[in-house]
Amino acid sequence: MSLENIKDQIRNAELTNNRQKGSVNLIAVSKVQPLERVERVLSQGHRIFGENRVQEAYQKWPAWKEKFPTVSLHLLGPLQTNKVKEVLGLFDVVHSLDRDKLARIFSENIQKLGSSPDFFIQVNTGEEEQKAGIFPAMVDKFVEQCKNTYDLPIVGLMCIPPIDEEPSLHFALLKKIAERNGLNRLSMGMSADFVSAITFGSTDVRIGSAIFGRRL
Repeated sequence: MSLENIKDQIRNAELTNNRQKGSVNLIAVSKVQPLERVERVLSQGHRIFGENRVQEAYQKWPAWKEKFPTVSLHLLGPLQTNKVKEVLGLFDVVHSLDRDKLARIFSENIQKLGSSPDFFIQVNTGEEEQKAGIFPAMVDKFVEQCKNTYDLPIVGLMCIPPIDEEPSLHFALLKKIAERNGLNRLSMGMSADFVSAITFGSTDVRIGSAIFGRRL
């Protein structure tokens, strides 16, 4: 596939599901991709990218963000609290907020900095012990805490469905939880299932290999 092919599929999915044109953000997941592949996508005019690791992002994105100032960089991977300051120095959106301590440390540092990224709360819809994310039963309380106690700009929810289960069940669950909490954005859908995710209301799809090719 190619960037334009993916964009066409997104536009068709928006149309099919009576979604407004341009309502779905395409996050090009550039983790561990060769620099020349990322630069090719940048040269095509794409400006929304996702990284999983803070350290890897710092090796390449400061220079690119200087060259392409309208780039929006999204942190998609699990995050240790000792990386919060670095995140605030580079990322525009965080998709992996999933525990009280992390929310508190973000809040403390944002107050000092005076500016904040947008946040998605990561929900472990499959309740998998090995995977990051807050369990569904805890989401309502955590959303309230993030908004009212820590004053964080929570814009939506994110999930990564279990690899061996039908993803649409998890997309439907995430949408239900988001609606209950008055959240408008859903970060769900990857290369293999983004069309289904859009059907269930995804506003932010995270696509890597279908754009860049198989990781080396």
